[in-house]
Amino acid sequence: MPSEIFMHLLFSPWQSTITEEEVQRMKEQFMSVYDVTTDGRLQIQELANMMLPDDENFLLLFRRETPLDNSVEFMRIWRSYDADSSGFISAGELKDFLRDLFLQHNKMVAEVKLEEYTDTMMKIFDKNKDGRLDLNDLARILALQENFLLQFKMDASSTEERRRDFEKIFAHYDVSKTGALEGPEVDGFVKDMMELVKPSISGVDLDKFRQILLNHCDVNKDGKIQKSELALCLGLKINP
Repeated sequence: MPSEIFMHLLFSPWQSTITEEEVQRMKEQFMSVYDVTTDGRLQIQELANMMLPDDENFLLLFRRETPLDNSVEFMRIWRSYDADSSGFISAGELKDFLRDLFLQHNKMVAEVKLEEYTDTMMKIFDKNKDGRLDLNDLARILALQENFLLQFKMDASSTEERRRDFEKIFAHYDVSKTGALEGPEVDGFVKDMMELVKPSISGVDLDKFRQILLNHCDVNKDGKIQKSELALCLGLKINP
């Protein structure tokens, strides 16, 4: 936990000079209370317990109950709330997300409160403080699990091994089980694939990479990537 946060918590109009010893003492006190995993770091849940009122902690409860383990569902959410297709989630779009989240759990929240919650979430998760959330910011809020593609060896040498990996990968992203990747399925695959070489991609980057993939692989130009089309792109022969 950065000492700057403890400096902020300690600062008051009545005490403008804070010593390093006071900061360290306060830090140790906070860690003893909120570092429940005792790993010397504050996880997002622990940070929320310290900084968020009970109502905001409801969002963290949602994260624990429904962890996202597939980028397809994550991209479905992203597309739903990036209403203007800007490649970012604005404060207004985040507020819509939070409103729907509360409604899903049968909680009615006053508009003023919703504004407060939105402002709080932006302060915590908007890392570069530009007033909007990027893909990685929303992934942190939703506790998106590790990139599915990391479990595969990119330098698999045998054709059989590559074919076996391809079948697992396609099945993972073909959530609709139609034999073709479309919509958020393409998005999820592109996101995970590009993050193997560029760990932090923006929503704008994703849209560019998505179009490149479709131009290269979507042979019949139906806006989808058939299993056979993706195999062809990857230089694989698969069984009919």
